[in-house]
Amino acid sequence: MSTFSNFILIWYSIHKRDLPWRNTTDPYRIWISEIILQQTRVSQGYDYFLRFMERFPTVQALAEAPEDEVMRLWQGLGYYSRASNLHAAAKSICNKQSASDHHVTDDQSKREKGELVLQTLKEEDGSLFPKTFEEVRALKGVGDYTAAAICSFAYNMPYAVVDGNVYRVLARYFGIHEPINTTQGKKLFATLAQDQLDASCPADYNQAIMDFGALVCTPLSPSCTSCPLGESCEALRSGQVDVLPQKQKKLTLKIRYFHYLLVKAGDTTFIRKRTERDIWQNLYELPLVESNHQLSIPELLQAIKPMIAEGEEPQLTLIRRGVKHVLTHRIIMADFYELTLPASTCSFATCQQIKMEQLDDYAFPRLITLFLDKSS
Repeated sequence: MSTFSNFILIWYSIHKRDLPWRNTTDPYRIWISEIILQQTRVSQGYDYFLRFMERFPTVQALAEAPEDEVMRLWQGLGYYSRASNLHAAAKSICNKQSASDHHVTDDQSKREKGELVLQTLKEEDGSLFPKTFEEVRALKGVGDYTAAAICSFAYNMPYAVVDGNVYRVLARYFGIHEPINTTQGKKLFATLAQDQLDASCPADYNQAIMDFGALVCTPLSPSCTSCPLGESCEALRSGQVDVLPQKQKKLTLKIRYFHYLLVKAGDTTFIRKRTERDIWQNLYELPLVESNHQLSIPELLQAIKPMIAEGEEPQLTLIRRGVKHVLTHRIIMADFYELTLPASTCSFATCQQIKMEQLDDYAFPRLITLFLDKSS
């Protein structure tokens, strides 16, 4: 065991956080926690994990749930493709199990076959979950990090995890300037992480280095003066703690201008489900006009004219202008309008007409949810 690994494990034995997904080796629960915690702080993901476990305690419960319900429970976490992939992967796991249940030899009686299927369904989800790194990695939405986390935490396999915390700890301790968001950088850190892994206790080591990055070697104001690795930390020695790890500069974010319409037609409104392959796929939204600049009311009225039934006179009122929403690859500048139409309107044929009080039953992007909450 290296000095680095030894210090990390000693620190963890004293400062380990008590988190619900750590008190189990059930790969299903670990999988759910890892997907939730992607791009999400523990403090935010904690309650989502508990709610998910309460509603979907097994792979089968998740697989059998309507996708709209899964998305609704995910609402507020962002990166909604994670929820969609999670649901699809659960279905895949159960479909494979169902297929294997049918490969019962012909000389078995129907009673034995029935008992076999019943026994399988009653077993813990750990018995249904893939058992090898390759099988886990093949699940939709699971990358190298998540597969390593599941296999080490559930099965104690010697795979090193490399998340943002691990990048930061390794970059600072070893003084590595290679950008972490390049292909070469990712390979370098993956190799280094694997070299430092204590193969005798991979689960504890992986949890330890991630906790260390989250609690001690933090992005801002790290606890360098009390750090047990301080005497041998290259970044601290060279005064480069604040500049490591490094990232290659990204391209300028594209700005998109969204104009949302909260339609009021009597006691009904309109929504549509996004089917485009983007981060909001399968979420619902208000009728939308997108443009390459912020539209004035006359311009917006002209743009929505094709959506309005002939003869109707819409009343358009600006509710909120210039709401900035920053995503990974773009910036959205959103304006929200209230559009009043007759109760018997035939407008927005491509949208779904619902009662106003039903809005809470649908999963919307956080940008729209915040607006609806303030407007209610």
